[in-house]
Amino acid sequence: MYATLNTQLIDGTYLITINRPDKMNALNQQVMADLALAVDEVYSRDDVKSAIITGAGEKAFVAGADISEFLQLTPAEGADLARRGQVIFQRIENCVKPIVAAVNGFALGGGCELAMACHFRVASDKAKFGQPEVNLGLIPGYGGTQRLTQLVGKGKAIELMLTADMLPATDALSWGLVNHVVAPDQLLAFTQSLLQKIHAKAPLAVARVLQSANAALDKETDGYAFEMKSFGECFGTKDLQEGAQAFLEKRPAKFTGN
Repeated sequence: MYATLNTQLIDGTYLITINRPDKMNALNQQVMADLALAVDEVYSRDDVKSAIITGAGEKAFVAGADISEFLQLTPAEGADLARRGQVIFQRIENCVKPIVAAVNGFALGGGCELAMACHFRVASDKAKFGQPEVNLGLIPGYGGTQRLTQLVGKGKAIELMLTADMLPATDALSWGLVNHVVAPDQLLAFTQSLLQKIHAKAPLAVARVLQSANAALDKETDGYAFEMKSFGECFGTKDLQEGAQAFLEKRPAKFTGN
């Protein structure tokens, strides 16, 4: 179905694998177009409850952008490239279904930006993160300067971007860039197990948690007011009635997303 992706639905989780291992899964225009369509599927398909984004092979999640596409761009074309990339990554970030990055190797440049656009990250102990754009006379353009600063703090983010150093998975964990570090052969199974745990929760509440957490970082939104409104809306759902009743009856809740 996709020229550069492999996709598979596993127990409600849509596994999206960027499949250019010979190019270290670098992001070119075709990958970005395919990724946008795959994310649209996550939004629109009722049988998809969550998604995992990962890279094919053992070496790379995404080792950056396809630099060969940069050589002939004008400043205006470069800005438009960044705009289109930001739109796709914002779609990932703003999805009301959890999208998790399973980082299996190098996550550099646009790859690090893609991972950071996901709701959280699980890394193989072989993974390495970095924003080495200054080596090319560039800066991150798909939201990396913003999300990295939000995730690890201004000082550490600036150091990583200015030195172009690669951050090992264990350091990424201590910095707060990733949530978990696991053995490579456990990466997808562990990530899937986290999502299965989330699948058991009320879908509308999950969606509102994601929206409210994003509101905390939206300068144009009063996050507290958004949370208050979302909290109130939960009281109009059948899932709240089911969740409360199940709690009182000491049984597992059976949520329907209504």
